[in-house]
Amino acid sequence: MVGTTAETSPSGRSTRLPAGVYLLGFSLFAMGSAEFLLAGVLPAVAADLDVTLSSAGFLITAFALGVVVGGPPFAVLSLRWPRRTALVASQCVFAVSIAVGQLGTYEVLLATRLVAGVAYAAFFAVAAVTAISLVTPDRRARASGVVVSGLSVAMVAGGPGGTLLSHVTEWRDGFWAVVALTVVGIVGCLLGLPAAHPDSADSTRPGLARELATLRQPGLWVVYAITILTTAAYMITFNFLAALLEDVTGMPEVWIPAVLAVFGAGAFVGLTLGGRVADQRPHLALLTGASAIVILSVVIATAIRHAWVMVPTVLLLGIAAFVLNPAVFGRVFALAADAPTLAGATTVSAFQLGISITPALAAAALTQGAALTTVCLVGAALAAAAVPLILLDRSRDATARSRPVGTVARRR
Repeated sequence: MVGTTAETSPSGRSTRLPAGVYLLGFSLFAMGSAEFLLAGVLPAVAADLDVTLSSAGFLITAFALGVVVGGPPFAVLSLRWPRRTALVASQCVFAVSIAVGQLGTYEVLLATRLVAGVAYAAFFAVAAVTAISLVTPDRRARASGVVVSGLSVAMVAGGPGGTLLSHVTEWRDGFWAVVALTVVGIVGCLLGLPAAHPDSADSTRPGLARELATLRQPGLWVVYAITILTTAAYMITFNFLAALLEDVTGMPEVWIPAVLAVFGAGAFVGLTLGGRVADQRPHLALLTGASAIVILSVVIATAIRHAWVMVPTVLLLGIAAFVLNPAVFGRVFALAADAPTLAGATTVSAFQLGISITPALAAAALTQGAALTTVCLVGAALAAAAVPLILLDRSRDATARSRPVGTVARRR
């Protein structure tokens, strides 16, 4: 099922990605919606569970902590599992955790959010590796981009849509919708993905020793640093975009969701462009995305009072932000080609760490009395800090490519 396609290039090679890649993207959308949904219903959760708003905020922290620390350990535990088994197992744990959390007390919900974060990270990590195993090497970044697009859909559609449903009914119903969508994803993965590794007949399939050895490469940690910096760079502006548009731009509240949707539209364009460019020129995608975030963040900070400037700038920021993601995964899987599972899981942790540190970075600026637009300048500084690391990675990659093939293979 996943290998059939009718669309080919002039050379006779398939250009359409397998259906399994899109199933993985849908499943990530379903699970990722739970991450962004809670923020929209936090006051209702606090009131219903009779806790303070700050205590309810720890529910967001618990999920994020589970994502940051959960992926790599699960990747190690599941190394010898068939990938479909690992994917479905993580989806089942996630669905059960979300469901149980809706039935218990605050303490139960806190614990299940942590478990759900671990399961989400586990799925994300294995899904990224599975996607690249379903395609040829020249389409790996594009396949990774489709999977990551599930996260962007969750950010700009799943979370807000679930929040709307929760407000119309009650806050738990949005999470029951997440459970239902996750079950659909489970069925899709069972029907649409191969039962075993595509390389299951290979006796040299990666083991823990090789995975750990691969993770010791300094080059990988340069890419992880790029991931953290660039993710935080655009997320810090996105997280405060609604407040900026309402308090500084003076935009009517009814129009703010539409502007956030514009960011989402840009994200789709960025993933499409980034996936195609990054397969051949990953550093072009990285440099273009990071440099554009620097410029666009400064534009937002300086032209925030002009709505006619803000709307196209937000669109371009979405494009720049998500041009980066396929290129990041492409670089990780190029460096960890022989043992990608643990490296991919650590990439997921790096993404989440970039998202998680933005409140602290914003608070550090705003508590000193800085204007709200300062968060955009913080984002510009973070993106600028990533540029020399991208240039370093490009230089290291060029050096590696210039060596004899056997030397490069041993290095990786």
